Amino acid sequence: MAIWPLSQGELHGVRETFVDHLLNDPGKMVVSARSTTSRAEYIERIVGGGMPVPLSRPPGQRRARWFDDYLARVLERDVVELSRIRQRDRMPRYLARIVGQTAQMLNVSRAARDTDLETSSAENYLRLLEAVFLVYRLPAWGTTLRARAVSSPKIHVTDTGLAAHMLRLGASNLARLTPSALTELGHLTESFAVGEIHKQLACSDEIAHTGHWRTHDGAEVDLVLERYDGGVAAVEIKAGSAPATRTSRVFARCETR
Repeated sequence: MAIWPLSQGELHGVRETFVDHLLNDPGKMVVSARSTTSRAEYIERIVGGGMPVPLSRPPGQRRARWFDDYLARVLERDVVELSRIRQRDRMPRYLARIVGQTAQMLNVSRAARDTDLETSSAENYLRLLEAVFLVYRLPAWGTTLRARAVSSPKIHVTDTGLAAHMLRLGASNLARLTPSALTELGHLTESFAVGEIHKQLACSDEIAHTGHWRTHDGAEVDLVLERYDGGVAAVEIKAGSAPATRTSRVFARCETR
């Protein structure tokens, strides 16, 4: 189980009920309602993350220095204490490649190739990064429902503030309407939302499994919550304002068979 940064509810003194309504009383969820949080505010929350110390510092050099010191402590102390790894000087580069895959299908081989690591070593390094709660894998869900469902996990960062720092993505960068900025914002938004939901799930005894669902032809659901009684809730996360209806229809067909 991951050790999570603070949730948005904890940071802003708001009681979080999304997961409770989703699991127990979805009729109370007004899915057509527009959020009162602006796009700029969402971006600020994403690049801020959930660690109290950097959030207490204004965006800029002081916050960046804290993130750098935090990474150095984790990689040079905690990771080395867990395993006397060789080539540990490559770990920061390897972590950066893994963070660059956040909210995407995990590709250990590509990250290993980019940092001149053997794939077996790269897999061991990834387990160490998970052990110190920098990243986590979201497994594929429902691979037995249809043969066309993929079985690869997605990788997510535990804190989007740290990820944005490592990727050198400030609020002004993510606010741009260029294709690359929109892609990066989409990935970080998904990791941000998946993390916030998992933080709420930490207080729930109803969920047996979480995962993502994706087919080889591109239909997907970003987060699937499966209850112990077999009930399933699906969450699709988009940085834009309009949800994709095709995905929900495909998932519904998959569930009714």
